[in-house]
Amino acid sequence: MTCYKIAVIEGDGIGHEVVPEGLRVLEAAGRSHDLSFSWQHFDWGCQTYLKTGRMMPEDGLDQLRPFDAIYLGAVGYPGVPDHASLWGLLIPIRRAFQQYVNLRPVRLLRGVESPIKNFPPGEIDLCIVRENNEGEYSEVGGRLYRHSDGELAIQEAVFTRRGCDRIMRFAFDLAQSRKCHVTSATKSNGIIHTMPFWDERFSLMTQNFPDIRADQYHIDILAAHFVKHPDWFDVVVASNLFGDILSDLAAAVVGSIGMAPAANLNPERQYPSMFEPVHGSAPDIAGKGIANPVAQIWSGAMMLSHLGELKAAATVEKAVAAVLARPGVCTPDLGGNASTRDVGDAIAQEISVVAEA
Repeated sequence: MTCYKIAVIEGDGIGHEVVPEGLRVLEAAGRSHDLSFSWQHFDWGCQTYLKTGRMMPEDGLDQLRPFDAIYLGAVGYPGVPDHASLWGLLIPIRRAFQQYVNLRPVRLLRGVESPIKNFPPGEIDLCIVRENNEGEYSEVGGRLYRHSDGELAIQEAVFTRRGCDRIMRFAFDLAQSRKCHVTSATKSNGIIHTMPFWDERFSLMTQNFPDIRADQYHIDILAAHFVKHPDWFDVVVASNLFGDILSDLAAAVVGSIGMAPAANLNPERQYPSMFEPVHGSAPDIAGKGIANPVAQIWSGAMMLSHLGELKAAATVEKAVAAVLARPGVCTPDLGGNASTRDVGDAIAQEISVVAEA
């Protein structure tokens, strides 16, 4: 039996509710596929910050380094500035472990109603490949003349040839296993240096993949096309900021951000990769037991896939799809009245049915 050592960080808010359901489903998948997990829980997050002034201990990255993967819930809570929570935990992990690919699949499943009319289940099926280590989310910049009329803030975007090329190459490689279509998100008509550079690197990358259909759109019209024509897209590659925004929009198109999983990948596997839902800590519903656990559970399936356990990953995804296809087994964000635990239990029970089919 293969045993994987997984670091678990529930984090904040609904992370404490959806992560246990994700673990329950992963354990069920393990029993069906001769896998086991050694979970080590880390109680890092905003409560730690309020007590110690840090989101994680000074040696937190060293503690995480030996694990096969990291399973994260959510980060952020009222009383802690968002930049403090993200730059104190999530972003340092992504960067120290060279998790330069943020992969966010988007799929309309049977039983989930999209706010976009006339798209049947399965017709919307795309992946957003977001550059995860540089771009607009940099530490370069600062503020001057605070508390005066001349106060100013400068934030620099950082785009490197290495960073652009590796995320684009990942997107094209992924498209070869899907529908052979890559779309680039740009804004080179308004951003004069970084986006033309991004476009140049994309154009050169297309020459290495003559079998892949490639196109690009400015981010504003691309957002409109996501709403009007989500079925046009297969793999969308985007900078850090554009990918972040597009993935939330795409999640809404397929029903709910509670349906949106994500993987922070170090493709070379030199460091552990991290798996988390796209949604945040949702303090408005935290503690009510109504958070949708599907994104967390699906992120667990992505973790299994990254670990090479493709059959187990497929079993989890099929179990999620089977449960959502049934009337009534969904949380309030999808129009139902099931609890977080109800949905987690239903998916965990479905695992053995799918595995034996």
